Amino acid sequence: MKHSFMTLVSAAAFVGSTLVAQPTLADEAAVETTLAEIQATLGFVPTFVSALPRSALPGAWAEARDLLFSDTALDAKTKALIGLAVSAQIPCSYCIFDDTLNAKRAGATDEEIKEAVAVAALSRHWSTIFNGNQVDLETFKAEMGGM
Repeated sequence: MKHSFMTLVSAAAFVGSTLVAQPTLADEAAVETTLAEIQATLGFVPTFVSALPRSALPGAWAEARDLLFSDTALDAKTKALIGLAVSAQIPCSYCIFDDTLNAKRAGATDEEIKEAVAVAALSRHWSTIFNGNQVDLETFKAEMGGM
């Protein structure tokens, strides 16, 4: 069963950007356990996993597994639609492809997918207006029922 794996890519970018030593023998056992768990969860180990430093793999997988592949406060469809909206803004073609598939697998309609992307675009639009015109944040907060 294939699931979204793009959070792993994001986690890998963050974890991989830090200086990490080569895995120790104990860490190597954790890497092999992680690869087996990925295989069991997804039915395969994606090729891009090899782009991660081996020392980063267990942590990156744990983050993806615990957030994407576990029952959490958000359902799978909502997570995929959020991922798609963010992916469209980054932009990340890999993520857009995967998040769209996973949103559809989780029951999202074409209209929900379009709406998620449109909401992301609207956020970017208004952010450009607010920031480009240096709208005062405290005034904005007060006017919106603020803090």
